[in-house]
Amino acid sequence: MEPIADRIEHTTLGPTTTWTDVSEVLDSALRYGMRACIPPCYLERAGEYAPSVELSTVVGFPHGQHATETKCREADLAWRDGASELDAVANVGTLKAGELDELEHEFDELVASVPVPVKLIVESPLLEESELRAVSELAAEAGVAYLKTSTGFVDGGATVADVELMSEYCPVKASGGIRSWEFAQTLMAAGADRIGTSSGDVILEEYRQASE
Repeated sequence: MEPIADRIEHTTLGPTTTWTDVSEVLDSALRYGMRACIPPCYLERAGEYAPSVELSTVVGFPHGQHATETKCREADLAWRDGASELDAVANVGTLKAGELDELEHEFDELVASVPVPVKLIVESPLLEESELRAVSELAAEAGVAYLKTSTGFVDGGATVADVELMSEYCPVKASGGIRSWEFAQTLMAAGADRIGTSSGDVILEEYRQASE
């Protein structure tokens, strides 16, 4: 296994994702020693197909506008189906409305609903610095395991500035537009502990070439 492979979550989460797509991601994860992030509907099958791969899945995806109770139930089902970590989407509208008490309640409930790490997707490309700091502080207080930059479904993606800011509060999973080892390395240097990408195999091949 490559030294950085465990820090990469090879991902397929598009609206047309099939089992074939998932199995290909799992094959790559097995080959390189990566983690995988897949849709919740494929968790049980993925666990049987590749039991040694650490699986993440998404909650409240992609816009985070589910009721808190729905998100918690979704998180519980995903954990029971084999997810070892959960990537939950924060409600950006609630944040932008300044309803921080509601966000705080949701984060507390999500973390309490499962015995596995929760990563909070904050859609940093949509946020002002003050909003990013506010949501990051709430997440840290709730015991969120990681802050994640983006779902990849909004314009923009992970940036050095956002990763640096978010890492002041929690470990960071950088995600959104990361398709090369050069960029992944830059984000890691800025404070990213994990990289979420659909190009994990490409990144690791480039890493190998750079290491030769």
